[in-house]
Amino acid sequence: MPHDLDPADGARALELDRAHVFHSWSAQGALHPFVVAGALASTVWDFDGTEYLDFSSQLVNVNIGHQHPKVVAAIKEQADLLATVAPAHANLTRGEAAARILAKAGPTFGKVFFTNAGADANENAIRMARLVTGRDKVLSAYRSYHGNTGAAIVATGDWRRVPNEFARGHAHFFGAFPYRSEFWSESAAQETERALQHLERVIVSEGASGIAAIIVETVPGTAGVIVPPPGYLAGLRALADRYGIVLIFDEVMAGFGRTGEWFAWQGIDGGVTPDLTTFAKGVNSGYVPIGGVVISESIANAFDDVVFPGGLTYSGHPLAAASVVATIEAMETDGVVAHAKQIGAEHIGPGLAALAEKHELIGDVRGMGVFWALDLVADRTTREPLATSVVLRMKKELLDRGLLAFTQDNRIHVVPPCVVTPDEVARALALYDEVLALHA
Repeated sequence: MPHDLDPADGARALELDRAHVFHSWSAQGALHPFVVAGALASTVWDFDGTEYLDFSSQLVNVNIGHQHPKVVAAIKEQADLLATVAPAHANLTRGEAAARILAKAGPTFGKVFFTNAGADANENAIRMARLVTGRDKVLSAYRSYHGNTGAAIVATGDWRRVPNEFARGHAHFFGAFPYRSEFWSESAAQETERALQHLERVIVSEGASGIAAIIVETVPGTAGVIVPPPGYLAGLRALADRYGIVLIFDEVMAGFGRTGEWFAWQGIDGGVTPDLTTFAKGVNSGYVPIGGVVISESIANAFDDVVFPGGLTYSGHPLAAASVVATIEAMETDGVVAHAKQIGAEHIGPGLAALAEKHELIGDVRGMGVFWALDLVADRTTREPLATSVVLRMKKELLDRGLLAFTQDNRIHVVPPCVVTPDEVARALALYDEVLALHA
C-alpha cells in the first residue's frame, strides 16, 4: 500500500462522484459509494489507509487479483507498441488472445468474436443463433442475468428485465434449483428430471420449429450461485439436439477460474459442450473492457460465404487483447485455476459448511471453486428468505470490520479472487461468523 495517501483525495473522489457520476441500477439520491484508492491481489484500501479483504472481486470479475504485475506490464508494453487498431485489420495480439481462449475451450470451437463486455457477447451469440437457424425465439431461465443490452436484458429473468422489455421473441422457463425447487422435488435427481420435462413442455408449447437458442448461465451467478444438479446440463444438450436449437452457455461470470475450471461446463456432467460460449469478466479480470463469443466450428463456417451483420469499433482492442494473453499465461504459470479449485474444496466450502452448522440463518451453502453463496433464511423449515434489508445491514457490518462483501437479495455471495490465500479465507470466515452472530 502506498504511504502517500491523502484523505482529502478520498473526500474529493466522493464529492466528484456524487456531483457528476450517474450510477447503474440505483436511485441516485441516497448513494454513498465506497471509495477505493488502490488494490493488490485480494486487498483494497481507501484514502485513509484502511485495508479491506475484497470478497466481492468487485463485480465477481477480478479473478487473477488486483494489479497483477504481469498483466499490468503487458498493457503498458502494448500501449507503447500500438494503442488501438481497427477491427478489420489483423493484429498479432488479438490473434494470440483468440488462440489462447480457443485452446482452453477445446477442439469443437473454431473462432472468437470479440466484444466490449459480457452483455454484447450475449447479444451477438443470440444474433448468431438466429442467423444460422433461420429462427427467431430465444428461451432463457427466470433465475438469470445476461446483461443490460437489448436482447440480453430481455433474456435476463430477474426484475431488471421488466422495465426493459423492448426486444422481440423471448420466452422464459424455470431452471433446476434443488434448494428452492419450483417442481416440488425431493432430490437432486428428481429436480433434474422435472426441470427438463418442464423445459421440453415449454419448447413444444412455444413452437420448437421457431426456437433459435436456449441461453443459460452455466452456473447462474447473480441469481444465487446455483450449481446445476447432476444431469441437468447434459439434458439441456440433449433437448437442444433433439429440436435443432443452438445451445449457448453464458460463462461471463463463471468462466476463467471462477469455478475452478477454465470454463465451468468443463467440470459439470463430464464436460457438456455448448454451441456458443460467451465470456468477459475473468478472461482478464476487467483490467481493460473485453468480452466475446467462442464459436463452434460449424457455426463459424456458416459465415464463410455469408456476411455476419455485426461489429464493434473496439472489437479485440489491442490493450484488452494484451491483457487477455498475459492473464491466461499468468494463470497457467501460477496454477491459478487449480488453486481456485483446491481452495474452494479445502477451505471455502468446508468453512462455510461449518458456519451453517453454527448459524440457523444459513439455509443453504452452495458453490464450487471461488464461487459460493450463503442462502440466508428467516426460517430453516419454510426456507423463507431473510429480508434484504437485514442482508444489507450485514454488508455494512462486514465493511466496518474490513471485508468488502457481495450481497444480493437474501444472500451473501462468497466470491474472492482466485488467488485468495487460506489465511485470507480464514479471516473472512471469522468476519462472516461475527456478523451472523449479531443477527442470531
